[in-house]
Amino acid sequence: MSTTQQTPGPVPTLDISQTAPVPFSRLVRVEWRKMLDTRGGLWLMIATAILLVITVGLVLLVVALNDDPIEIGAAGFSQILTIPLSLLLPVFPILSVTSEWGQRTGLVTFTLEPNRVRVLLAKVASVVLLAMATIVVALVLGALGNVVAAAMDGTDVVWDLDLRTLVLTIVLQLLYFLMAFGIGTVFLSSPASIAVFYVVALLLPLLVYSTLYAIFDWAQDIIPWIDLQYAMGPLLDPDDDATTMDGLRVVVTVLIWIVTPLVIGTRRVLASEPK
Repeated sequence: MSTTQQTPGPVPTLDISQTAPVPFSRLVRVEWRKMLDTRGGLWLMIATAILLVITVGLVLLVVALNDDPIEIGAAGFSQILTIPLSLLLPVFPILSVTSEWGQRTGLVTFTLEPNRVRVLLAKVASVVLLAMATIVVALVLGALGNVVAAAMDGTDVVWDLDLRTLVLTIVLQLLYFLMAFGIGTVFLSSPASIAVFYVVALLLPLLVYSTLYAIFDWAQDIIPWIDLQYAMGPLLDPDDDATTMDGLRVVVTVLIWIVTPLVIGTRRVLASEPK
């Protein structure tokens, strides 16, 4: 018995050479929605807004209960409102990266956009937009609180927030967002990234660095080279004349806590395979 061997036909192919790439603006919108259009992201944003309102309310309560006029001013409100912004919002840039691995959405994300560098850049852009939006909301609340506090005290409204301090405060908040983003790319795990960020950005400066800085002279020389908040301190103080050395400290801390994690994390994102 003989069989006839059939010649296989041409393998069907899908020609995508003429297909337009996904616009970068669409990638940014998608990453923005992935941060906010979830139950966790929505409640995190609501909690941050509540913290901002409570902070302004507490300041106004102190003004109302104090018999003597208290001059807080726009600069005072800006410093106060950076605290709630620093507590919860850095979680967003961490989750924007780790969700692709923790929630296993990477198979869809990297299939629709195989170029992972473009995905990372879209995530960074959405994180920066979110940071700027929340800073604008905080500035509006601070301005309203400043007007109400002056009316309660019967004094003139003090707008003592100069442009230099405002710009540097915004830059500092953006740097912390990028630090959180970089740490997220390194660990690709939400719990680990959040824990490391809060230890580095909050616990160490508040509990360790502040104690060492107050006791030892060598700590005053070393800590500004390894901590972003201490490095930015002379630049944020309008009464302190910043020097070239102060700028170098900022550059070194940015290299340690932002550039290095972003470089290591980007290489890991490009090499790792979500499952």
